[in-house]
Amino acid sequence: MTFHNTLSDLPKAELGFFPTPIMPLKNLSRHLGGPEILIKRDDLTGLALGGNKTRKLEFIFGEAIKKGSDSVITAGAQQSNHCRQTAAAAAQLGLECHLLLGGIQPAQINGNLFLDKLFGAHIHWTKEHRKGEDIPSVQEALVAQDKNPYVIPYGGSNELGACGFVNAGMELSEQLDYHSLSHIFFASSSGGTHAGLMIAKSMLNASFNLVGVQIDKDELEGCSFKAQVNELANRTCHFLGLDICYEEGEVVLDNRYLGGGYGVIGTAEQHAIELLAHTEGILLDPVYTARAMAALIDLVQSGELDKTKQVLFWHTGGSPSLFSYANKFD
Repeated sequence: MTFHNTLSDLPKAELGFFPTPIMPLKNLSRHLGGPEILIKRDDLTGLALGGNKTRKLEFIFGEAIKKGSDSVITAGAQQSNHCRQTAAAAAQLGLECHLLLGGIQPAQINGNLFLDKLFGAHIHWTKEHRKGEDIPSVQEALVAQDKNPYVIPYGGSNELGACGFVNAGMELSEQLDYHSLSHIFFASSSGGTHAGLMIAKSMLNASFNLVGVQIDKDELEGCSFKAQVNELANRTCHFLGLDICYEEGEVVLDNRYLGGGYGVIGTAEQHAIELLAHTEGILLDPVYTARAMAALIDLVQSGELDKTKQVLFWHTGGSPSLFSYANKFD
C-alpha cells in the first residue's frame, strides 16, 4: 500500500478550500533586506475565518462521522483557534460541540470566544486546565445522556491531525519549486502541524530546514515539547505504514522566542503584527503567528538566513483573537 493511497483511503470531511495560496511578501522582504520571503496562506482555509486546524479537522471529523458520533469534545485556551474551528465544523456537520476552555468566563466576550458561542458550542470553564485534563468527566456525562461523543485531542494533534499536514506538505510541493527554499517557519504548539510537515519533508526527500517556533513553555506530564513532537511523528509514520523512525534530535524547534509565555504578547509580537499589516495588509494573530513571524524577522535582521535563497512562512491563521488583544495596540 503506497503512502498516497493510505492518505486517500482515510475518511475525510470536506471543510476547507484547498490548496491555500502561496504569495511573495515583496514589501516585507524589501523592508528587511534579507532573502525573499514567501507566505503560505492557511489563514484562508475558509472555515470560520480560516486557520491550519481545518486541515486536521477534515480527517478527525471524517473518523467521528464514520464512528456514528453525534457530538464532539475538545479543549483549549479561552481564545483557542482550534476550538473556534472545531465549533464551526461541528455546526456545519450537524454535531453537538462541547469546548473545555481554560480560565473563567470573562466579563467581555470577544474574538474566538464570541465565535464559539455564535456557532452554538457548549462552553465548560476549566480554570487552570486548558489542555483537556477534564475531558473524561464531560465525556462520561454525555454518555450518561445516551450520546456518542468523539474526543478530539488538544490542538487536534493526534495521528489523524498530523495526516492533515502530511497532506499539506505534499500540497506545497505541487505549488512551488521547494528546492529553492532554505527554510520553512511556522508556529509549533500542539505538535500536529510540526509532525506532519516532518513526514512530508521525508517523503519528498527535501533539503529545506523545517523550523518550528515554540509557542508554549508548558510540558505535558514531564515530557518536553520536542519529545512530544518526535513521538507523534513516529506514531503517525506507524499509522501510515511508513518505514520511518525519527530521533528526537531531528525535531528542529526554536525556543528562543517564548517571551512572557503562552498568550502573552510582547514587544516582538506586537512589532511583527504591525509590520506585516503595514507592509502587506496581512493580519497575524497575537499568540501563534506573531511569535513565529517575530522569530523570522529577527533571524533575517541578524543575517542568519542566506539572502540568495527563499524562505517560506506558513501562516497558520488565528486573526479573530486579535480583537481580544486590541488594548495592547493603543
